[in-house]
Amino acid sequence: MSEFNNVTVVREANVYFEGKVTSRKVIFADGSYKTLGIMMPGEYEFGTDAAEIMEMLAGEVEVLLPGQTQWQTIPAGETFEVPAHSKFGIKVKTVADYCCTYLV
Repeated sequence: MSEFNNVTVVREANVYFEGKVTSRKVIFADGSYKTLGIMMPGEYEFGTDAAEIMEMLAGEVEVLLPGQTQWQTIPAGETFEVPAHSKFGIKVKTVADYCCTYLV
């Protein structure tokens, strides 16, 4: 899906890591939501409240998921899942565009 119809977009951005990671919240009519964002090159750690599915739209990242010891490469067009109430590491080599779906 390359576009979302009949949604509300929160105007204010979520800004992390001194502006190197940003996202905007998109709210659907049923109350579910996603974030669309950009990550600049760097290495980051995120915590989750809800379970998430991260879809890489452009760029390539490496992720270290909870309970894992090996980093996984996730190219554009691929997804990875993160459980609720956990942390994951992510290494961004080039600018990455992503869509995050929250499973609440």
